[in-house]
Amino acid sequence: MIIPMGLHVNLGEIYAILTALCWSSGVIFFQVSGRVLSSLQINLLKNTIGVIGFIGFLIIQGHDFPAFNHHEYLILIISGILGVAVGDLFFLASLRRLGAGLIAIVSTTYSPSIFLLAFLMFGEVISLQAYFGGALVITGIIIGFLEKPKNKRREDIAWGVLYGFAAQALTAFSVLLLKPIMEIHPVVPIALVRFSTGTVLCIGFLVFSKGSSALFETFKQGLKHPPLIMGSILGTFLSVIFWLAGYKYTLAGRAAIYNQLSTIFIIIMAAIFLKEAMTRKKWLAVCCALCGALLVSVY
Repeated sequence: MIIPMGLHVNLGEIYAILTALCWSSGVIFFQVSGRVLSSLQINLLKNTIGVIGFIGFLIIQGHDFPAFNHHEYLILIISGILGVAVGDLFFLASLRRLGAGLIAIVSTTYSPSIFLLAFLMFGEVISLQAYFGGALVITGIIIGFLEKPKNKRREDIAWGVLYGFAAQALTAFSVLLLKPIMEIHPVVPIALVRFSTGTVLCIGFLVFSKGSSALFETFKQGLKHPPLIMGSILGTFLSVIFWLAGYKYTLAGRAAIYNQLSTIFIIIMAAIFLKEAMTRKKWLAVCCALCGALLVSVY
């Protein structure tokens, strides 16, 4: 896709931007859901809804399920364990403790993680201009969260930051594991295997910690909660399809830069829907980050 005035955006970059929009919406809905559901319950329910969505998508499309070999299945299961079962659980635990604003700044560690791991695992090279654009995005995000949070205990902040860092590192690693497989197999079956793995592990975690009766209560309570359903559709089903597709059709480092715009989108959505203050620093952050994202695309 070519846009006038020297701005070039390929299909993978469009997917990455859509990922940021869908994921940001999901985060807002998940924060609302966290008022009535635990992090583990939200993770289980969103994964289950995601699996149903992926199965439905495959049926509608009429595609045959790919013949993954044993090694590929192993990689998909490991990715599902690290990125979906554990990584997403850490993220939701961090969101519960920090809220949408602070989790956004912690999430800026995702891009550096992708850059480093992509270099180590695949030898990917990103241009100096792209690195500068990425740095500008991250700088804007940091500016947006320089203000000290109110009504947050130090203990909650410390654990929230720790969970957030762990979530970003696990997510980055789990996605990069998939890149060789995504080069030869469709995106949706890959997501289906990953989230099926995550769902099974979440069921195991919940039954082990709370008992089998908690499983029934979780589904009974969660499926009657509209924000959880909307968050799962946007933040799990649609965002994951766009997310994996973005990494398939563009460089991992460049996709990460566009995905990072979700932080800015979260700021705006939190101001509109959660009534969080939109200060001058946050407006400056929006401008800075968007300029950085555009710089990545201009050559």
